[in-house]
Amino acid sequence: MFLENTINNTKRTGWIEVVCGSMFSGKTEELIRRLKRAQIAKQKVEIFKPETDTRYHQEKVVSHDSNEIHSTPVPSSSTILLLLNEVQVVGIDEAQFFDLELVNVCNQMANMGIRVIVAGLDMDYTGKPFGPMPGLMAIAEYVTKVHAVCVKCGNLANHSHRIIENSNLVHLGETESYESLCRNCFYEMR
Repeated sequence: MFLENTINNTKRTGWIEVVCGSMFSGKTEELIRRLKRAQIAKQKVEIFKPETDTRYHQEKVVSHDSNEIHSTPVPSSSTILLLLNEVQVVGIDEAQFFDLELVNVCNQMANMGIRVIVAGLDMDYTGKPFGPMPGLMAIAEYVTKVHAVCVKCGNLANHSHRIIENSNLVHLGETESYESLCRNCFYEMR
């Protein structure tokens, strides 16, 4: 499943991995885990996040459990292509906040032989597919859906329920703004 660099100098193959789920499900934790393993394997790794996401740190991807890895904040997905430098693995966090062009950018990188690992919310707070995530899930070779625990009933949670009054599609927040709910509890709350 991992990047092939064969001895015969043949072209290496790239692919796309998507880690998706609700808030507090471990998406960023899983992204960091995969990227650190690639670094341990001495692969050249680059990590990107939207420059608008400054919740934990300006230049690091940080999980809710405080695991972190250095990243480059970028204003748009097309900027990622400009910053690639003989990279083997690219990580992208908070993919739902990027523009729809991210799908094409990830395809281009995979076609260049790069392993692309993307993490993001698959649904917005209203339960609808979020930004470029549906397109990324469609073109990915591997999709991992992770789940949180429903704060109301304890079942698997796959919804990010906003608990504050704010109708903007994007609202950066943590437990003061969101809670994880299962399907049944989410629809009861709506």
